[in-house]
Amino acid sequence: MDEHLEANRKHWDEVVPIHVESEFYRVREFREGRSKLKPVELSEVGDVRGKTLLHLQCHFGLDTLSWARHEGAIVTGADFSEPAIDAARTLAAECGIDARFVVSEIDSLPGRLGGQFDVVFTSYGVLCWLPDLARWAAVAAHFVKPGGFFYIAEFHPVSMIFDDAADADDLRVKYPYFPGAEPLRFDDAGDYTDRSAPLLNRTTYEFLHPVSEVVTALVDAGLRIDFLHEFPFSTYQFLPITRALPGGTVRLTKHDGSVPLLYSVKASKPA
Repeated sequence: MDEHLEANRKHWDEVVPIHVESEFYRVREFREGRSKLKPVELSEVGDVRGKTLLHLQCHFGLDTLSWARHEGAIVTGADFSEPAIDAARTLAAECGIDARFVVSEIDSLPGRLGGQFDVVFTSYGVLCWLPDLARWAAVAAHFVKPGGFFYIAEFHPVSMIFDDAADADDLRVKYPYFPGAEPLRFDDAGDYTDRSAPLLNRTTYEFLHPVSEVVTALVDAGLRIDFLHEFPFSTYQFLPITRALPGGTVRLTKHDGSVPLLYSVKASKPA
């Protein structure tokens, strides 16, 4: 694991207990029976009852377990953080949900997990942690059964170029859209679920991936693009000039509808 990925792993290992206890993830509500899946992926992935589903970069498994408990999928989750997978297994046991979880980086997963799946799924804030999308797409395609499909819902990279400081009052470009020679480095205090959380591993690195790179990587991996959808809303309030609306969507308070905040891709493997 290179220095960037190792720094990211240490950060994610440290924030797992913060996330499990946070109001952001609402684990108590999940334990009480609430699904964590969003309308976008529910409508676009469709019926998964009795189907096998692999969740890449599953963190501590809330979405993975929701696909099993509420939608009837036979689920496997994978993440590079051992504390996250430990938390996922604990939560599955507490809730009586049958699920399998594997500790692995994306690159190493084919050597640690056998079989193929009807659906390979990932979502929301996952691609920026990956340096090599060609390898990511090859691994995703490896696990898709012939006749199955891969699906991602992700924050749109256009929405990530804008100033996200707390006092930003308009859409001002702060970050690049296209990747440079090195990833972006952040040394932010706290965590997105708790800005006051004292962290030892504050430094993280994020890799930029335009939508064109995502689509091209999936096509090059042998998958067929069924659709690419873009949306004027998000599921996370990451810009200060946004507001949360009923139904779990987040929209701009200025220039609403003018820029994409979210996108999704479905790509299938011919039978």
